[in-house]
Amino acid sequence: MRIVQLIDSHGQQRVAHVKGAHLQLVTGYTSTYAMTLAALEQAVTLPALVTSHLSEEWETYATVLASGRILSPVTHPNPARLWVTGTGLTHLGSAAARDSMHKVPDEGQTDSMRMFQMGLKAGKPADGDVGVQPEWFYKGNGTTIVAPESPIYSPAFALLDGDEIEVCACYVNDAAGNPHRIGYALGNEFSDHKTEKINYLYLAHSKLRPCAFGPELLLEELPADVRGTSRIIRDGMVIWEEEFLSGEENMSHSIANLEYHHFKYELFQQPFDVHCHFFGTATASFSKGIEPRDGDIFEMEAAGFGAPLRNTLRIQHPTTVAIKKLY
Repeated sequence: MRIVQLIDSHGQQRVAHVKGAHLQLVTGYTSTYAMTLAALEQAVTLPALVTSHLSEEWETYATVLASGRILSPVTHPNPARLWVTGTGLTHLGSAAARDSMHKVPDEGQTDSMRMFQMGLKAGKPADGDVGVQPEWFYKGNGTTIVAPESPIYSPAFALLDGDEIEVCACYVNDAAGNPHRIGYALGNEFSDHKTEKINYLYLAHSKLRPCAFGPELLLEELPADVRGTSRIIRDGMVIWEEEFLSGEENMSHSIANLEYHHFKYELFQQPFDVHCHFFGTATASFSKGIEPRDGDIFEMEAAGFGAPLRNTLRIQHPTTVAIKKLY
């Protein structure tokens, strides 16, 4: 089952079940978050709750997308209570580009390659065991998330506006702080690889950018082999396109291991928080020397995830930060 969040023809936020070219609206709940809390309270699965609350109201999917009424599939009523995080060097092939960014001639392995090799060796532990922890980064809160079909704004100080097609998993913590995975979406993690290339310690800065995921949330297990395509469209022409592979068959870490090393921190076990976590990728245009420009369209799709994720790159005007004193 796949669901979306949207603004209906009356201007109200709704949840809908994707059925081919049409969306069947849910009644009784206005958000994925509200439905998740209800499913936890009623001790039912989210797909079962969706099925039991389908209305006779329908929308044409293409119309909703074209009119800009599609929303991110998971949101929180308080954006500050939504965490956006991720892990890198988790996919087979992902280390090559990172290694070339930080490699110094005549020196040994970079930290990136060492981290990747650690994952290959101990990133998929046996059930009940704890594997090696992955690279981890903070990306922002709910204000960082851009809806599908909406502009994705890059700050004027960014050195590169780089696409990163990834699988994003979404979680909601229950009243006791226990995380519940509710589904997966296709995402654009969007990073500044030139800033990171200056020095690996700039990785944190390079990740503090907007991101997008959706438009659909997959309410079932992630396939072991995920295959898709990422492309950049400029003036109606595809200027770059590459295959995307994900799923555990193409990863150096298991999903369970990535989840453990995120939620082991009490900070991320706060009741009713939402977590959207990017699992990493080996596909990004920067590794091919592509430099996106204002007006370029990022388009990403993968089998099983429904409609493509599309966002238009926009560069923000320079701004200044005025620090005032309160003493």
